[in-house]
Amino acid sequence: MPNAQRSRPLSALLAALLSAVAACGGDAVARVFPFGPRHRAVNDLANQFVPFHAHLWDLLRRGRADGGLLLDWQAGWGTSFLPDYGTYLSSPFAPLVALFPRGDIEYAVYGITVLKTALAAAAMTSLLRRTGPAGVWWWASVLGASYALCGWSLAEGTYNPMWLDGLIAFPLLCLVGEWVREGRRPLLGPLVVAICWFANFYTAYMATLGAALVLLVRLALTDSFRWRTLLRAAVTTALGVGLAAPVLIPVLLGSRHAYPGVVRDFAPAAGTDFLARLLPVTYSFSTPAAFVCTAVPLLAGALLFRRDAPGRERWLWGGLCAAVALSMQWTPTHLLWHVFATPNGSPYRQTFVLSGVLVLAAWTGLAHGLPDRRSLLGGAAVVLALTAGALPSDLLTPWALLLAGAGLAAVAGALLLPRRGRYGLLAALLVSGTLLGQAAATTAYADRERLARLDDYPPWGAEHERRAAALAAADGWPAYRTDSGLPRVAGNDPLLLGGQGAAYYSSHTPAVLTETLAALGGGWTSRGRNLLSLDNPVTDALFGVGARGRDGGVVRTETYLPLVTVRPPGPPPAYGPSPFRNQELLLGARVYEAPHAGACRVGTEVFLWAPDATGTARLGGNAPVHLLGGTPKRRAALTSLGVQTVSGLKPGLPGPGALGCLDHGRLRTAVAALRARAATSVRVTPDGIRATLPPGATGTAVVAAPHIAGWHCEGAAPVPYGGLLAVPARTGLSCAFRPPGLRAGLAAGALALLGLAVVLMRVRTGRRPRPGAPAEGVAARPRDGSARVRPRAG
Repeated sequence: MPNAQRSRPLSALLAALLSAVAACGGDAVARVFPFGPRHRAVNDLANQFVPFHAHLWDLLRRGRADGGLLLDWQAGWGTSFLPDYGTYLSSPFAPLVALFPRGDIEYAVYGITVLKTALAAAAMTSLLRRTGPAGVWWWASVLGASYALCGWSLAEGTYNPMWLDGLIAFPLLCLVGEWVREGRRPLLGPLVVAICWFANFYTAYMATLGAALVLLVRLALTDSFRWRTLLRAAVTTALGVGLAAPVLIPVLLGSRHAYPGVVRDFAPAAGTDFLARLLPVTYSFSTPAAFVCTAVPLLAGALLFRRDAPGRERWLWGGLCAAVALSMQWTPTHLLWHVFATPNGSPYRQTFVLSGVLVLAAWTGLAHGLPDRRSLLGGAAVVLALTAGALPSDLLTPWALLLAGAGLAAVAGALLLPRRGRYGLLAALLVSGTLLGQAAATTAYADRERLARLDDYPPWGAEHERRAAALAAADGWPAYRTDSGLPRVAGNDPLLLGGQGAAYYSSHTPAVLTETLAALGGGWTSRGRNLLSLDNPVTDALFGVGARGRDGGVVRTETYLPLVTVRPPGPPPAYGPSPFRNQELLLGARVYEAPHAGACRVGTEVFLWAPDATGTARLGGNAPVHLLGGTPKRRAALTSLGVQTVSGLKPGLPGPGALGCLDHGRLRTAVAALRARAATSVRVTPDGIRATLPPGATGTAVVAAPHIAGWHCEGAAPVPYGGLLAVPARTGLSCAFRPPGLRAGLAAGALALLGLAVVLMRVRTGRRPRPGAPAEGVAARPRDGSARVRPRAG
C-alpha cells in the first residue's frame, strides 16, 4: 500500500470517484436526465435554482441580464438581487455555469451538483485521514463517500443544490476545529469559515453547530479541554462569519422584508419512520433521510463493544450520535437547528450532520484497527435492532430490507477476511460494492418518487429556445417591458426565458410586491412567494408592458406607459377588496363597467376574479380558462374570458366570482392622458433609475416598480404610491437602490478584516525571536556552560 503522505490525495480522489459513480449510476438506472427520458425539473430545482443560474450566466456572459448584483430588473417588476445571490448563487461553484452554453443550463446545474457531492466526499476523507491512522486509507475513502452519498444528499440535496455546500462545509469546519484544538493555522481557519458561510449560510449554520459538538468531543477525548481553546474557536468562527457579512446581513434582512410563509408547528416523525430512513431505498418528504452505507452503522455500533477502545471514547461518540438523532425529534432543539423557525418544506434539513457524526464514530473505531469478532457481532446486533424497530413503518420497501441485509452480510464478511494479500483487495471490493449498490439504488428510487410526489415542470427544450428567441426579438427595455407571459415554464420565467415581468419566486419575495400584485388581481402559489404573470391590459399599461408572451407567441400592444409617470397632486390610492377598482385607482380613471344581470356589454372584454376557484370557466364559444385557486396556498389570477360578442351571454363559472367588463376605448384615453405627463426620457442602471420629467411637472413622480426597502432618491425620500416607488415631482428623478444591510455588512466585514490583521500581527510577533533568545536550532545554554544543539524540525 502507498505510504501515508502519498495515500492521502489518493484516498480523497477515490472517495470523489466513488461518489460521482454512485450518483450518476443511480440516475442512469432511473433513466433520469441526463441519462434518460425522465426529467429532473421538480419543485425548487425547476422553479428557482435553474432560473437563477441562468440569470447568473446572463450576468457573467456579455452582461445580458437587465440589472446587476444589487438590483434585478427582470423579475417581480424590479427586485433586490443581492439576497437572492447570497441564498442561491454565492457558492464558489456557481460561476462554473458560464463554461456551458446557455441552452445547456440544466446540464451545468447537474454537473455542479455531482461536483459538490464528490468534493464533499473528498473533504470528509481528508478529515478522516487527518484524525485517524494511515494504514487503512481505502476505508477512509469508503467512509468519506458514504457521507457524501447519505440519504439527505441523494433525496434532498440533489434538487436543492445550494444545500450541498453545507455537505462540504461540515468536514471543513471540523477540520478548522482540529486546527483550533492544536493552535495551528489561525489565519486559514477564519477564511475557511468565511467561505463556508458565504457559500450557503443556512446549511453552514447547521454544519457549524455539528462541528462545535464534534470539537467538544475531541477536546474531552484528548484531555485538552481548555476555556482558551473554546474562546479561540469562538473568535475563529466570529471572524469567518464577519468576513461573510457583506452578503449575509442583506440575506437576513431580505428574509425579514419577505412575504411571510406559512407558520407551522413542528411535528416529529414517527420513531419507526425515523429508523426506516436509516435504510437504503426509502423516501418521504417529511422524515429525515438518514441513510448511510451499512458499513457506517455497523462500525459505529461495533465501537461500543470494542475492548481495545477507552470507555470514554466509546460512550462519548455513541452519546453524540444518539444526542444528534434525538435533537432532531425535540421541538426546542429542532428550532435551534433551523435558526429558530420551522421550515415550510422538509423539517429535517440538518440530517447531513447526523450522517457526518456517524461516519466520524465509525472511523474512530477503525483507529484501533479492524474490529474483532466480538465487537463485530455487537455492531451487527445494533444494525439488526435498528432494522427491527423500523419494520412497522410503511416507508419500508422489499428492496430496502434486501439491500440492507445483503450489505450487512457483505461488510461483515469483508471485516472477517484475513487481513493480508489478495483478501485485502476482496474486502475493499465487497465494501465499496455495498456502498455503490446501496447508494445507486437509493438515488434511483428517490428520482422516481420525486417525479411522482412533487410538482414537476417541463425541462428546457426546443420550445423554450423558441420562446426565449421570440421574447428577445420583441425586447424594448427600458422603453417598455416584455413579459414572458403564459403558459409558464417555472416560477422564475423572466430569469429563464428573458424579458421583464411580474413572475418571481424566492425566499425573499418582498411583502410589498405580493400585496400590491394581489390587490391588482395577481395570482400566486407557494403561499404568496411564487408570483404569477398577470395578463391584464390595465396592469400591462401601468407597468409598461409593451409585449408579452401568450400561447407560445408574442403579442404587442401600444397601450402602455413609460416606466416613470407623473400623477396629479393628491393622496395615494387606498386599495380595497376589488382588483377592478384598485386598478382604476392606480390608473386614475374608470375603465371597467359592472355587468348587467350577470352579463357584460357587447364589445367589452370580460374578466373574472375568483381567487379561490378551481376548475374551468368559459364564455360562450371562447376557449376555456382553467383556474387553480384556494388561499392561502394558491390564488387564481384575474383572468380574461374573452370579448363579449353576444348580448346577455353569461359565462359559465366553477364557483362564485366577480366579473368586470373592460372598455378598451376608455383605457386608451386614460393611457394617452398619462403619457402626456410621463417622463420624456428614462435611463435604467444596474442599481437604479434616472428620468427627465416634463417642465413644470407637479404632483408625484411614480416609477412602475415596487416600493421595496432599499430605494434612495435625490432630493426627497421615496414614498409608496399604491405599492409603487414614488417621489415628489421635480424636473428630474434620480433613484439608486442599495439592499438593506449592505452598509452594515460591509462595516462588519471591515471589522473582521481588522481582527484578522490583529491575528496576523500576533502570529508574526510570536514567531519573532525575543532579545537574547538562542538562534534557531540552538537551545539555551545550560548552567555548566556547554552548548546543547537542538535538531531542526523536519
